[in-house]
Amino acid sequence: MRPDEANTLEFRDVEIVEDEGTGETILLISVRGKRGVGYCKSMANAVRPFERLRNRPRPVSDAQTDDDDTETGSEERGWRKPGPTDLVFPANHKKQFNAILEENDLKFDREGSRRTAYSLRHTYICFRLLEGADIYQIAKNCRTSVEMIEKYYASHIATTLDASAINVRRPKRKNQSKEDDSGKRPEA
Repeated sequence: MRPDEANTLEFRDVEIVEDEGTGETILLISVRGKRGVGYCKSMANAVRPFERLRNRPRPVSDAQTDDDDTETGSEERGWRKPGPTDLVFPANHKKQFNAILEENDLKFDREGSRRTAYSLRHTYICFRLLEGADIYQIAKNCRTSVEMIEKYYASHIATTLDASAINVRRPKRKNQSKEDDSGKRPEA
């Protein structure tokens, strides 16, 4: 998903489902973004981190505090689990991402280019291509076009093209002519 799509992602937009094709438990995400509303499916290893985010108490802001609330301990009153309309990433995730990169000396790639949150999308698409996923299905899941993937994501992994997949040939049909072993057609 695009970083700007992550900014508006709410808990109600994410559903934990069993994928019919693989039988794995994945996230089905309703994404509101650049291309309208669309859906994407996560990888199986995204489920547990999402569950942890969903179950982690968050501080209650003044705007969220209910004045009619019965007396509760200050710890209980100051924290609550996120609701369906709460943002999955309430803080500025770009700052969090940059802090993690800087802390681990990963802010720049080996060519000296600055990594951004968009780098994660690029990495996801490239890894799926390298693992043999269908480019059309990747484009559909990422809500982009095959042309964009070929132009911006797949251009530097051209050396991994599978020649056997490219050079596929249909089996030749056997000659169905009515010639005998001598190569002559029998008389009718």
